[in-house]
Amino acid sequence: MNFASMSNVKELLAAGGPVLILLIILSVYSWALILERFFKFRKNINMSRKLIAFCRHPIHSDNYEKVQDACTKKLTKETAASHVIMTLVMQRQRNKSELKEMADSAIDWEITKLQRKLTILGTLGSITPFIGLFGTVIGVIHAFKDLASASASAGGASIVAAGIAEALINTAAGLFVAIPAVIAYNYFLSKTNYFGKELENIADDIIFQQRG
Repeated sequence: MNFASMSNVKELLAAGGPVLILLIILSVYSWALILERFFKFRKNINMSRKLIAFCRHPIHSDNYEKVQDACTKKLTKETAASHVIMTLVMQRQRNKSELKEMADSAIDWEITKLQRKLTILGTLGSITPFIGLFGTVIGVIHAFKDLASASASAGGASIVAAGIAEALINTAAGLFVAIPAVIAYNYFLSKTNYFGKELENIADDIIFQQRG
């Protein structure tokens, strides 16, 4: 990075003030959370889908020993599908209504675990535009104060215009944080809701195999 670009960065930070620094911190945190959830979802959901596909035939064949063996392997034992399937397989002597209640509870818990950090993304997507707007309002106030103290010969209009332009940096920064957070929130939410239906389907396969 050359001195000119370093100077520009310093000028931007100075123009945005503490609000811009806060938004930068929130942006870094938001992207770290998005990436963490992305890799968590990809690992858990992909392995769960492979496990579900593998277990369908053994379940329909009442070969629950093979199902249990698949669910306890190193790569699959910590997945959402493994927890749901094992819960039902270990309690399959119960009647269908009891198994249905257990399945609903297990699926809700697994989906809740996947969604547990999504509220943070949703909150960031909601509040960061207002934080940016707050910074802009403060900047505009400072700009008009500069205008009031400047004489006409000192180019007061240009001073306030420059001040307002600098203040708008915070609005742009707030949107820069909010837009990816909202997109990621909606993406992860829809993905977990769809995955929940897949867990319900495999749970129904186990339940309907029971005689009681």
